[in-house]
Amino acid sequence: MISSIIWAIIQIFNLIVLFYFLSINSFYFLTSIFAFKSLRKYSRRLQSFDVEELVASAGAPPITLLAPAYNEEATCVEAIKSLLTLNYPEFEIIIINDGSKDSTVETLVKAFEFSVSPRLPMSTIKTAKVRKIYKSSRYSNLWLVDKENGGKSDALNAGINNCRTPFFCVMDADSLLERNALIRIIRPFLEDSSTVAAGGIIRIVNDCKVEHGIVKDIRLPKNLLAKFQVLEYLRAFLSGRMGWDAINATLIISGAFGLFRRTTVIAAGGFATDTVGEDMELVVRLHRYCLENNIDYKIGFVPDPVAWTECPETLKILGNQRDRWQRGLWETLNKHRKMLLNPNYGAIGFVAFPYFYFLEMLGPLIEFLGYISFVVTLIMGRASTSYILAFLALAFVLGVALSIAAVAMEELSFRRYSRFSDLLKLFILAILENFGYRQYITYCRFRGIISVFRKKKSWGRMERKGFKK
Repeated sequence: MISSIIWAIIQIFNLIVLFYFLSINSFYFLTSIFAFKSLRKYSRRLQSFDVEELVASAGAPPITLLAPAYNEEATCVEAIKSLLTLNYPEFEIIIINDGSKDSTVETLVKAFEFSVSPRLPMSTIKTAKVRKIYKSSRYSNLWLVDKENGGKSDALNAGINNCRTPFFCVMDADSLLERNALIRIIRPFLEDSSTVAAGGIIRIVNDCKVEHGIVKDIRLPKNLLAKFQVLEYLRAFLSGRMGWDAINATLIISGAFGLFRRTTVIAAGGFATDTVGEDMELVVRLHRYCLENNIDYKIGFVPDPVAWTECPETLKILGNQRDRWQRGLWETLNKHRKMLLNPNYGAIGFVAFPYFYFLEMLGPLIEFLGYISFVVTLIMGRASTSYILAFLALAFVLGVALSIAAVAMEELSFRRYSRFSDLLKLFILAILENFGYRQYITYCRFRGIISVFRKKKSWGRMERKGFKK
């Protein structure tokens, strides 16, 4: 009697798992269609006008780049050199050292000849104590804020306080921006004055050839985990965020590269310091702030301004990263769960928020336990042929198809991986990632949910190799 009840529960759960895979892959499919149409439209628009001419004619507003740094001595110099080569009329760079324990400050001071200089703050968002502010004697637009440790959000708020321009660009101190990145990401602000934030695409720099802070030769990483992440990023940005942007429901802008209107962010309260997902939390709060105050606004995604970042190459560090991302997602969505299925928040409340809440936040729990349930059902001989085929089709075949679609969109739009061998590898990886890598990522995200209930707050370490020359 008890065993029959247990098996009945397992069968019901197996149906829930199949419904989950059907639902999430259906969303992926729809966003891929939207993304494909948007990419074609965007490519045609780029052919009809020159972005640099638009910026020149519209008048390029000054931008401040905020680069928080914590133990970044291995990559910070090359990253800042990259920023100094940006092709943009007027910009400042503020590096915020968030109490690094290594020689980040000393490395920067030596490389760019920093000296202590006064700077009047423009806003008063509360932050950890700022110890010193430096200005480079070599570059008049380069500043360094040295402060006590308070976390990435706190460092960004210190940067905002010292920002004097109408827009600021958030990035990581270990990331490289392409020379025309600012010119391209400012475009939506020039075309629509109601734009309050826009994100760009993040690509993997591991094993690419970098000279003087510029990516000269784009290559697939040698490390298998990094290769999988290249594919994952293509799917997340080209198929995912491009698709959400098409329906004006962008809910995430990566903390590695995003442009914001300073006054709106300050009015909304700056970056939250009570979450490890400060990038998504700010975007969700901007939606909420503008909607609740009847402010006409737009938050978008631009697919061709690129930030290059170094990704993890070990299972441990990758696992810690995805654990943190899942915690940040959980903290953000539960903090703003008032928006869930709330008609006052339009498409955000009825489409984007429910998707992220039920499929991305709770999904890893269902998927992880679903794999276990599938194996148990097979071992006990209770799996019907129809169930096995349905599970494989929904969990694996559709996943492969969607990954291949992301690679195809990359090839049809930007073709950053020009070598045929790299393109072939990406298609092969689209198949292989579903047999081990995806399950590991699901486990790490499941672990992130457990970490939420354990009230874990740490970021974990990210080891840097530095950029390949």
